Amino acid sequence: MQPGTEQNVLRVAIIGSGPSAFYAAAAYFKTTDLRVSIDVFDRLPTPFGLVRGGVAPDHQKIKSVTRVFEKIAAHPNFRFYGNVEFGRDLKYDDMLQFYHQIFFAVGAGADRSLNIPGEELSGSHSATEFVAWYNGHPYYRGRKFDLSCERAVVVGMGNVAIDIARILAKNRDELAGTDIAEYALEQLAESKITEIVLLARRGPAQAAFTNPEIKELGELADAGISVPANEVELDSLSAEMLRSHPDPGVASNLETLKSYVGRSFVGKSKRILIRFLRSPVEILGDTRVKGVRLVKNKLEKSSDDSLRPIPTDGFETLDTGIVFRSVGYRGVELPAIPFDKSRGIMPNIQGRVVDPATNRAVDGLYCTGWIKRGPSGVIGTNKPDAQETVSSALEDLRQEKMNRPSLPDREAVTNLLMERGIRFVTFDDWRKIDKLESERGRACGRPRLKFTSVEEMLNVLAG
Repeated sequence: MQPGTEQNVLRVAIIGSGPSAFYAAAAYFKTTDLRVSIDVFDRLPTPFGLVRGGVAPDHQKIKSVTRVFEKIAAHPNFRFYGNVEFGRDLKYDDMLQFYHQIFFAVGAGADRSLNIPGEELSGSHSATEFVAWYNGHPYYRGRKFDLSCERAVVVGMGNVAIDIARILAKNRDELAGTDIAEYALEQLAESKITEIVLLARRGPAQAAFTNPEIKELGELADAGISVPANEVELDSLSAEMLRSHPDPGVASNLETLKSYVGRSFVGKSKRILIRFLRSPVEILGDTRVKGVRLVKNKLEKSSDDSLRPIPTDGFETLDTGIVFRSVGYRGVELPAIPFDKSRGIMPNIQGRVVDPATNRAVDGLYCTGWIKRGPSGVIGTNKPDAQETVSSALEDLRQEKMNRPSLPDREAVTNLLMERGIRFVTFDDWRKIDKLESERGRACGRPRLKFTSVEEMLNVLAG
C-alpha cells in the first residue's frame, strides 16, 4: 500500500529547524488527502535556526515570524527532536530505517573566504562567528573579539555586513532593549571602536543591501554616517544598465546613499563610512591585525553582461585592529550525503538531491533553503522554495519513488534515541525554555534573556 493513508502514514524527516524546515512541514500538512507524520531534528535544543541565531537582535519584528512556525508545530503529526545532531546521534543509515522521505534544511553554515594574505591573523573574523556570538549561539558564546581598537573594517555590503556595522555603532541604551546575548551587551558597551568602515568591491548600484537596512544606518542615536561624493556617482556602465533596466530598489538605495554625502558627525561619538569600489588585497600584521591594504577597482562588462570589478593600480591602507569578513556563505558537507563543493550546496533538481556519480535523483532524499539554492533571499523566500521541493516529493510519491523504511513506526526513532542515551528536547520542552527566557527578559525590560549554553537549557528542563 502506498504511504500517505491512515493505514500507512507517510513518514518524513526534516534535518534542520529554520524557516525552510517549517515551510516544508506546512506544505505537507496543507495537502488534505495526505496522511503524513513529520519529525524535525536540530543539533541545538532550540528551533527556528537563523531566526533565533542570525536575525539581528534589534530586529524583533522580523523574529515574530516564529508565531507562524509555532502554529505549524502545534499540528498533532509534528514532532521536534532538539539536541540531536545528524551524523553523530543519528546517521543517514539510521534515517533510512524510519522514513520514506528525508529532507535537509540545514542552511549554509560556513563563510566564503577572501583568499588573501593575512586572513588567518588574530582579529580577522568571519561574519558567521560574530553574528552567532552576539545572538547567543551556544557554539559561539566562547569566541573572543578585541574591541579595543578605534577603527573596525567590515568587508562586504550585504544586509549581514550592515547588521554588523549597526551593532558595532549602537550604544548600550539602543542595544539594551533587544534580545542580544547578555555577555555581548556588556562587551559592546565597553567597546573603544569609534569608526566603522564598510567596504564594497563594486559600486553603489550593485550593493546587495536592502533599502530599509541602509536607511536604518542613518537613524542611529549616537553614530553618524557618510559616503564620499565621488564614490556614489555612477560609472557610465552602471548608469547605462539602470537606464535600460530600471530597478526601483536600486534607485531607492542610490537616493539614500546620496543623502549621506557630506553628512556631519557633530554630536556623534561614532561614525560609519561607506566605501565603494574597494577590495582588500592583504590583511596586514604579524600575529594580529594591524591594517588592511585596499585596491581601487573599476567596473567592466563581462561576457554575461554583468558588471565585474577589475583592480586598478591605485592602492590605499587603512589602520585597524579588527576585520569582519562578510562576503557570503556556503553550505557544509554532511556525512554520506551528496555535496557540490564548488557551489557549496547539495546538488539537486527542484529539491531532489542528485547523486553526482550517476546524475540521478536519490529516491526519498530532498533539500530546501540555502543548502538547496545557495545563500540568497530573505526569510519569506524560503516558502516558495520549500513548496517546490515538497511538490517534487509528492510527485515522486505518486510514482512510488521513495525510500522504503523497515521501521516506519512513529515511536521507533524515539526508542533508538533513548537506547543511545540521547537527551533530546521536544517542542513542549522548548516552550518551557522560551517561557523562562521571556520571563527573565521582562524582569530587566528586554524581549527575552537567552540561555546561551546547551548545558543551561538542559539543566532548566531537568528542573
